[in-house]
Amino acid sequence: MKFASRLDNVETSAIRELFKLLGKPGIISFAGGFPDSAMFDVEGLREASQKALAEEPGGALQYGATEGYEPLRTQLAAFERGKGVAEIEPQQLIVTTGSQQALDLIGKTMVSPGDKVIVEGPTFLATIQCFRLYGADIQSAPIDARGVQVDRLEQLIVEHRPKFVYLIPTFGNPSGALLSLERRRRVLELAVKHQVLVVEDDPYGDLYFGEAPPPSMLALSKDVPGSREWIAHCGSMSKVLSPGLRVGWLIAQPELLAKATMCKQFSDAHTSTFAQATAAQYLKSGRMPATLANVRRKYAERSHAMAQALKRELGDAIEFTEPKGGLFFWARLTGAGGKVKDAGEFARRAIEQGVAFVPGAPFFAKDADPSTLRLSFATADVEKIKEGVARLGRAL
Repeated sequence: MKFASRLDNVETSAIRELFKLLGKPGIISFAGGFPDSAMFDVEGLREASQKALAEEPGGALQYGATEGYEPLRTQLAAFERGKGVAEIEPQQLIVTTGSQQALDLIGKTMVSPGDKVIVEGPTFLATIQCFRLYGADIQSAPIDARGVQVDRLEQLIVEHRPKFVYLIPTFGNPSGALLSLERRRRVLELAVKHQVLVVEDDPYGDLYFGEAPPPSMLALSKDVPGSREWIAHCGSMSKVLSPGLRVGWLIAQPELLAKATMCKQFSDAHTSTFAQATAAQYLKSGRMPATLANVRRKYAERSHAMAQALKRELGDAIEFTEPKGGLFFWARLTGAGGKVKDAGEFARRAIEQGVAFVPGAPFFAKDADPSTLRLSFATADVEKIKEGVARLGRAL
């Protein structure tokens, strides 16, 4: 068969390929980015789905508007207003099949072959693949524990004149980094100064462990004149409620939303109306604050346990900054004491010891660091985390 030439620019996800190795009995996985299914509010979702069928069965089971089920759009607008987003109305967002579809729609509507796109280095692997599929020439802006390095980002914007900049400001995947308030404002100022779209991906912003993170750039845009029109914001229910619902949303200027809606019509017509109606009833029920409090507490406990175990078992052979939220540790092997420094080799040794993680190199669009790795603490309890990290110590 002769496939589309655009497929030459992408390859199978390294993470998905790694999952094929996880069938070994007793393996402890720090590889996936999944939330813990034990934390799903099953009872709340059951009640929400029953109410959806009882109160508006036609709306829940029939075809729906591509832009989204109106009661859900109303609830999502209220959800965003609760996080400081000023003057957000239901018609200013569309519902997508997970935030991944929102990113895909941005790729479809914005990227022509050869267009420059700037992402963080490292960044979400699926986003690199998505933008490359549409022919983007991806440039990488370095980050540290406080997020993207804004001075370097501006240099890249001036040099490449990108179609857009893609950032995960709050507890990024894979980095766990938290973009500081000062840097968020500077990014918005850069967007206005250089007339460049900034795509803010925010699937983890509600998963903080102590003090709440700075407001989203979408929320902060009210304080930076002219910046609101240069922000596209992607949200998701996957990490805080249920990935099985496949409910995400895109907030952007009307012109971009119109093009995205048109492209969505070509692919799936609309996101599942039953899932949307269930999510709308759940948000309406008022159960979300308690759900968020529960997952924050448990993930904080697991994150701290992983930090302590890494220090104890791997010592100075690994460097990391303990995250303040999200689902991930981003670490670098130092090679201290003659220990292994290549994360790919370390991953192979770890599998033999019965523990899995993801090497960091695939998360870089350019200039990959082979000594980096991502560890997720989401799906393992504290005892499994301790045992898993002990196995990492033996593999090292």
